[in-house]
Amino acid sequence: MKLLKPFMLGACLLALASRVVLAQDDPAKYPARPIHIVVGFAAGGGNDIIARVFGQKLSESLGQPVIVDNKPGGGAIVATEYVAKSAPDGYTLLMSASGISINPAVYAKLPYDAVQDFVAVSELASFPLIMIVNAASPIRSVAELVAYAKANADKMNYASSSASFQLVTELFKQKTGAPMLAIPYKSANESVLAVISGQVTTTIADAGPVVSQVKSGTVRALAVAAPARMEDLPDVPTMKEAGADVDAVLWSGIFVPKGTPAAIVRKLESELMRIANLPDVVARLKLLGIECVGTSSEEFAQILNRDIARWGEVAKAANIRIEP
Repeated sequence: MKLLKPFMLGACLLALASRVVLAQDDPAKYPARPIHIVVGFAAGGGNDIIARVFGQKLSESLGQPVIVDNKPGGGAIVATEYVAKSAPDGYTLLMSASGISINPAVYAKLPYDAVQDFVAVSELASFPLIMIVNAASPIRSVAELVAYAKANADKMNYASSSASFQLVTELFKQKTGAPMLAIPYKSANESVLAVISGQVTTTIADAGPVVSQVKSGTVRALAVAAPARMEDLPDVPTMKEAGADVDAVLWSGIFVPKGTPAAIVRKLESELMRIANLPDVVARLKLLGIECVGTSSEEFAQILNRDIARWGEVAKAANIRIEP
């Protein structure tokens, strides 16, 4: 038997490895290895839970493990940059909240471009936002809160745990003329507790940490910043019904690096839209105040572009800008 010379053996092994890699990365054979969903927040939060619920279903249908990687830091900038610089092969996905459309409005410089560096695959879920006050507060409506703020501008404040919640509240201020000072907190839960303890007058937060407090009677819900009332709080009006022209639902969805093959984008889009309509997924997330959506890639791209423009205007009017 004729033996291969070392350099010939090395070349053969390299060629074999190359064929394996090409087979794995062939869009027609996608996925051929584990998929990673990168989340810019710590485990246990809303975005992490959504990623794990959808990831489990995605794994079942695609026949490959789907691993959730938590990379918290910098308002999700760390995770977003990581995915932007990853190979565009469909194996590294970004689970992003509305922050990807809000960060360009408040940060003077970012290590990525939300539009140029990503393909929007599908909006998975939305978060209705609720404005609350302490249950013992004399403020019982949005109109009363606006009147109170104008009469007590020197002591009117609100809790905010992220740029997303701050810009929604700044939009409320711009639409109503109510003066309020932002007080920063580390999480939406802390913002709600600040209202309960009387440290702040009000906050706008997602339904997760709010609904149970409303039902237990520790806080009073004034309005929902959404197009329609919430099923869990049918007596709470929308902002527009309460007289404030504010419609600001936050969302979460999947993005992939720009350059990802269209066939892979379509496959992920189709699967995610299907999963968003599964009764058990809808029911599980609804318990957390999260509404399943499931849009097409084109629809999600339109939402992203619309929100980037919208929040840019709000941040500019509020003179909010974070310099590097």
